[in-house]
Amino acid sequence: MHAFPKSPIELKAYLVDPLYRNTFFIIITSVSSAGFGFIFWMLAARFYPQEDVGVATALISSMGMLILLSKLGFDQSIIRFFPTRDKSKVLGTAIIVTTLFGFVLGVLFIVTVDIWSPGLHQVKDYALLYIAFLIANSVTAFIGAAFIALRKSEFYFLQSLLFGSRLLILIPLIFLGALGIFCSLGLSFVIALIVSVFLLYRSGIRLSGLDQEFLVDSFRFSAGNYVSGLLIAAPGTLLPILVLNILGAEQAAQYFIAYAVVMFLFLIPTSFTTSLFVEGSHGGALKKNVLKSLAGIFALLIPAVVGLFVFGEYILGLIGPDYVAGLELVKVLAISSFFVSFSEVFIAIKKVQYGLKSLIAISAIVFILLLGSSYALMLQFGILGVGYAWIVTYASIGIVVVLSMARRYVL
Repeated sequence: MHAFPKSPIELKAYLVDPLYRNTFFIIITSVSSAGFGFIFWMLAARFYPQEDVGVATALISSMGMLILLSKLGFDQSIIRFFPTRDKSKVLGTAIIVTTLFGFVLGVLFIVTVDIWSPGLHQVKDYALLYIAFLIANSVTAFIGAAFIALRKSEFYFLQSLLFGSRLLILIPLIFLGALGIFCSLGLSFVIALIVSVFLLYRSGIRLSGLDQEFLVDSFRFSAGNYVSGLLIAAPGTLLPILVLNILGAEQAAQYFIAYAVVMFLFLIPTSFTTSLFVEGSHGGALKKNVLKSLAGIFALLIPAVVGLFVFGEYILGLIGPDYVAGLELVKVLAISSFFVSFSEVFIAIKKVQYGLKSLIAISAIVFILLLGSSYALMLQFGILGVGYAWIVTYASIGIVVVLSMARRYVL
């Protein structure tokens, strides 16, 4: 099979192939989610006072952080253990443990909000609503992971469309102020949860009670992926702050927008490697799927990067004329996406192979090297230094990964 289908028969084979089919729906889910998010905040900015938008943004961001912290790596364990264990028990255990932990984190956040974020003190007035939406978001996310593990990513895509219902709820709730923005998002979680549970039952899975045996057996894998995931995600949160402290608010905005644009490129390797992890967990031929994933990644990534080089100035101009100055940073970050791809493939391989030490090691190296080189190179090259840091970090890792994969899968 070639990188691109060259006939209707070959196209049909691509659509039937589990790896490519899953990847396709994961990509369009990510794109649709980003699109709905953009429209949602555009409408919120148009119809709501700026102060309400600011408060709602902080509320929603705090919920996102709590969801990230409460996952405990079980989203990855669902994919890894679904093919070999009782699916109802795996999912039920993951949801019970993470929901309880998320509930505790949510309560602690509300109780201590005056310490961490005094500007969000009003969250105490609708604490029950905040907790309810937090739980709905968390449970829906885990059911989404189950759909991916079941190779039914079309249901995962349907979830993103249901999240889009927030656009219909947003304007009617304008009389609630910041709470209206927050509720429109939270109610979309509830709608998606109801439909997702129905689809889950149609797929033959019931939400059972806690399975202590699975909890014990999966603890090491879940914990390893939890630590790895936090290390990989942390630079995305910390770099804007680092840029702000060293280069100022204007350069921080340049970096944030450039990174947001290039994130669409990063979706390509992330989507393929998620599918690679799924297929490997189902016992698929790892060598074959690794090579297919790399072929698919670069078949999409190369034209996407070229397109960004050609139209990048126009895209940044649409966001705002002040952001066109970040074009060179966009180009440098776009180049780094090729190196990021090898790292993503390596991480997926190690998840399949239960190589937790390697998984944590590469995540720690990314965390230390990306933040450290960003700091050093920013001092010398300004905002472009962050882009160079991405290339330095992932090219260094990429060389090791390519040599490792070449020995194992090619030689």
